[in-house]
Amino acid sequence: MTQTTKILGLLLVLIGIIGFIASGVASYSALIPAVYGAVFLLLGKVGEDESRRMVTMHLAQLLALIAIIGTFTGILDVISWLGGDRAVNMMIAASRALMALLSMGYLILGIRSFIEARRAPEES
Repeated sequence: MTQTTKILGLLLVLIGIIGFIASGVASYSALIPAVYGAVFLLLGKVGEDESRRMVTMHLAQLLALIAIIGTFTGILDVISWLGGDRAVNMMIAASRALMALLSMGYLILGIRSFIEARRAPEES
């Protein structure tokens, strides 16, 4: 799961940097995904240590949940834009939607990983 955490971090950093550049370096809030990504990268690196893995991966799951809560409306904005609402800033909506979707996928993978880890000792 640490590798998945680092991959998510890298993707979020890229989304943040691309969003910042695409905004014409006008919107520092476009870097929010990059900040989240940097924290995920850090948690993934710290989680490589077996003694810290459980805590860091739980923190990463909590961070993913917070990211979903904070960016879920981006998905709704993209749907609204696709429905014809041109008042929606598509770049911002797409960035938030991508962050929400990636975080959801990560949260699902993490929950599956936690369930498998719980079952592993029972099977042996």
